[in-house]
Amino acid sequence: MRIERREKSWRAIVRRKGEPTQSKSFPTKAMAQVWGDRLEREIAERRAHGNSRADSMTLGALIDWYIEHAGELVPFGRSKASDLRRLKSYEIAERVASGLRTQDYVKHCEGRRRDGTGPATVLNDIVWLRQVIKAARASLGLRASLEAIADATEHLRSTRTIAKSRVRARRLEKGEEKKLREYFTARRSALPMADIMLFAILSTRRQEEIVRIKWADVDRKKGIVWLDDVKHPTQKIGNRRAFRILPEAMAIIARQPRTAPEVFPFNHRTISAYFTAATRMIGIKNLRFHDLRHEATSRLFERGYAIHEVAQFTLHDSWSTLKRYANLKPENVREL
Repeated sequence: MRIERREKSWRAIVRRKGEPTQSKSFPTKAMAQVWGDRLEREIAERRAHGNSRADSMTLGALIDWYIEHAGELVPFGRSKASDLRRLKSYEIAERVASGLRTQDYVKHCEGRRRDGTGPATVLNDIVWLRQVIKAARASLGLRASLEAIADATEHLRSTRTIAKSRVRARRLEKGEEKKLREYFTARRSALPMADIMLFAILSTRRQEEIVRIKWADVDRKKGIVWLDDVKHPTQKIGNRRAFRILPEAMAIIARQPRTAPEVFPFNHRTISAYFTAATRMIGIKNLRFHDLRHEATSRLFERGYAIHEVAQFTLHDSWSTLKRYANLKPENVREL
């Protein structure tokens, strides 16, 4: 180990034959020494037990490996790749993965919460870290404990440090749809936001799905539209599905100009930004574009469709999940 004096810090550098060089800067020499000593002990312990080369890799190096190799086999979405790369910026990524213990995962998550990160986002950290460790155990022979992550997860749940996202049940209040339509109609824009909003309410489609609908995949005769890469818990890429579409939604498609292969050739983030700006301008609180999917699903139930029929519109595979979207208003329940 070597410790170098920098202008405003001390840098510890650990080099061992057959091991990746690791370094880190600290405000004091003592802190650099402690970190270097700990890392050298971890390396010595692994060598004493004759562990594989993967056991000497830092968590950050394993994340790089996972993004490159696992992403090649089963491509994952942009948000997952982004989350994985972000994890590399935290202290835990500098630790040798095989030496991580329960308290290391707990320390990371508690630190994230102190920084103001929400429990659902921190839960994602644990989910991604577990996937990286699990893949490296299977493919590289990494001797890291999954039990350590499981124990950390149990403790973090009990302290509410991590938690699943709260299920939103926001529906349009009286007059909100009218206000939004009038706002969008009165403003000249390249985006037909009034049509896009109404299409979302009629079709149950997410904003990122709306912009992927292609003219070639619209079947007016059958009243269906095909969609690629439909969101799914375990399969997204290549998940091509057909969804039922109401005549009113089909009419919206029909009146769009054919300027591109896509019916709505726009960026879904721009749609979200326009929608959020509109709600602020007209004083509508706590309404997101994704809430329109909830509204659309509930309206289908209020029209009288059964749960298995609504699933043909929303493309939910789990009826129990679909029930959460079926937030009917009591006054709209039909009399038999």
